[in-house]
Amino acid sequence: MKKKKVSKKIPLNQRSHLRRKIRISFSVRGTDERPRLAIFRSNAGFYAQVIDDIKRTTLVSIGSHEKEFKGKLKNDKEGVFKLGEALAKRAASKKVSAVVFDRAGYLYHGKVKAFADGARAGGLKF
Repeated sequence: MKKKKVSKKIPLNQRSHLRRKIRISFSVRGTDERPRLAIFRSNAGFYAQVIDDIKRTTLVSIGSHEKEFKGKLKNDKEGVFKLGEALAKRAASKKVSAVVFDRAGYLYHGKVKAFADGARAGGLKF
């Protein structure tokens, strides 16, 4: 595959994140049996999708700003853990039991780890 380059005009911390994201994207792919669990983390919220890369469809999605969670969950480790459990329940209703975890270049620590632990506690395997 063609090597992607990250612009030098981007600040160093964002450059490091983009490099990790690009490096991970080469090896993480979702299939019918094991779709990809992609996450996005911001200062205001946390979002996740279960994606089948072959069909290019989103099977399940969840976000901390949905009506169901708004005002009930904080954007901290405990809230994100509960969000992971809720995603696992939604995935189970769509008959998805195993996924490939795409951390999107974020370090596996803090809220990202809490979300993964919550999804595992809810019944997802990865």
